[in-house]
Amino acid sequence: MIGIDLFAGAGGMSLGAEKAGVVTKFAVELHHAAFETYRYNHPQCTVLQMGVEHLQNLAMPFAADDLIVFGGPPCQGFSTSNQRTRSADNKKNWMFQAFVAFVQRIQPAWVIFENVKGILETEGGLFAKQIRSELESLGYRCEQGLLNAADFGVPQSRSRFFIIGRLRADPPSLPSGVGLPRISVGEALHDLPLLCNGADIDVLPYAKAGETDYVRRMRGDLTECSGHLVSRNAEAIIERYSFIPQGGNWADIPEKMMANYRDRTAVSRGVV
Repeated sequence: MIGIDLFAGAGGMSLGAEKAGVVTKFAVELHHAAFETYRYNHPQCTVLQMGVEHLQNLAMPFAADDLIVFGGPPCQGFSTSNQRTRSADNKKNWMFQAFVAFVQRIQPAWVIFENVKGILETEGGLFAKQIRSELESLGYRCEQGLLNAADFGVPQSRSRFFIIGRLRADPPSLPSGVGLPRISVGEALHDLPLLCNGADIDVLPYAKAGETDYVRRMRGDLTECSGHLVSRNAEAIIERYSFIPQGGNWADIPEKMMANYRDRTAVSRGVV
């Protein structure tokens, strides 16, 4: 099956699709850095740096019955961390229309739409309902639901909303992840070097041998790892971290230590 990745970002959905046996041959991403990253990691794929809304006049040399179109339009306007433009007034929240318009023109056999959990809550679920309704009006039978990465072997609780559409046929149910082992952050990070505030050496050897299946699988034969550049934070900011428990977030930090966040209280109440 041939994949087309819209709003492709750095290529995460393409990678997952390829691991499932899909050959992604065409992708579209507007942001320059994401476009360059995608092109580097997927050299066999044709990737265009442009907005999805400009695709309508491009010919697709693929047979529709062998196609799957997938993508996740911009999610910032649906995120629960955004209380300023999380509404129907945010033009980016309507970019799913370009996704649906492309599906309408190409009529692929399969469609997968992905976004943050907040799309179910923004404007009372207006956007999620409309996307499904428009796909169904094109002849797609749909399944939808939330999937949490933690249920599928990722050491992070990260829920995402999915719609799976199949043209004129029933799609499979979404996977549940029930019975799969959960990986803790401690299991995933136990072999990494300890870093100090302002650390500036990028590549370092692992601190110790991998002691979990997850770590051994992730590092393979590598003896060094990268990504150890740490911003230099003020001591007051570092002190805040000690108040955040396992599974917590910024809301656990005493309000007196968050004076520089002008609207902290309003955000926690969801009124801005």
